[in-house]
Parts: sequence; structure tokens; C-alpha cells
Amino acid sequence: MRESTGGTRERIKAVALELFTEQGYEKTSLREIAERLNVTKAALYYHFKSKDDIVASFVEDRLERMDELNAWAATQPATLDTRRELISRYADTMFDGTQPSVMRFFEQNQTALKSLSAGQQMRGRMLALADALCRGDDSPAAQLRAALSIFAVHTSWFAVRAPHIGDDERRKIALEVADELLAAIGTEADVSDRDVSAAGLG
Repeated sequence: MRESTGGTRERIKAVALELFTEQGYEKTSLREIAERLNVTKAALYYHFKSKDDIVASFVEDRLERMDELNAWAATQPATLDTRRELISRYADTMFDGTQPSVMRFFEQNQTALKSLSAGQQMRGRMLALADALCRGDDSPAAQLRAALSIFAVHTSWFAVRAPHIGDDERRKIALEVADELLAAIGTEADVSDRDVSAAGLG
């Protein structure tokens, strides 16, 4: 029985992701991907014309999820509860299916991705998510805390090296650290407002 077109595309994406992560995007050729799949370059070209096309294919789903998260956040009040729910939903997307592998690829190929359209789109979505996490507090400290809370979720796959730790525990630790950062957003602005009012300037 011949493999379905969809099945072949998924195999190509999986093998390409594996090679891009093992030896780097720039050092991996389409020929190497075809060889590991045991198919001809012509068969590979039928599905993807370039490495950039392959990267775009496994980033598409992630971009859609990010758009959904950012759209949801835009309808919610700028509160700590919203920030906590937003980072929790983001963690859900990070700990689902192949996403850890995709993020590992992003982590190890940042230089190459800067020139790829998929990488630029992903960066834009991440910045939008950080903005949503610090909405209501435009201080530099809030912007940094929002970005670091996202980074806490990302790096839980690399920085937490405890043996035998499960995904649930890894996610729990990441969200605990993120919450420490998010809880401080808005507090400095609140203190400033109280100081102004106490001075009779409000």
C-alpha cells in the first residue's frame, strides 16, 4: 500500500526537524534529508521546494496557536489572573505533541532563523504575546518580566536537567517561575500612583 501524501509530508517534516536540530539548519541539505528518508530528491521536491518551505510548514500550526492566544488576551482585562491564564495556555501549547522538538530547533538555530520568513513571523508573535502579558504596565521592568516569563516556559526543556523529571513536573516548575515574574507586573505602577496621590498631586 502506498503511503498517503499527508503521511509522506509528515515524515519529511519529522526527519528534517531531527536533522536541523542535530547538525544545524545551514549544515543540512535537502539531499541529506532525502537520504535519511530513503527517497529521491525528486520525491522530496514534490512536497517541499526548499528547506525554508519545510520550516514554514511546521511553524504554521504554532503561528495559528499564537494568534489564537493573542486574540483571546485582547478580550480580557489587564489583570494578574489574565496573565496567569495566558501563560498557562501558552505552556499547554508548548507541552503538546511535537512542539518541544520545534522549540529546540528554534533554540539551536536562532542565527539562521533571523533570515527566514518563518522565523521573523514567530518573533513577531512572541513579541505580541509579551506585550499582552504586560498590558497595563509599559515600564521597562514589566516588559522584561513578561519576556522572561515566556523564556521560563521555553527553557524548562533545556535548563531543568533533573533526572527522570516528567513533563507535568517540568511544566509546573516553569509556571511557578513565570508566576513570580508576572506577579510583579503592575505593582510598581500601582506604587507610583499611590505616591502621587499621597503627595496631593493626583
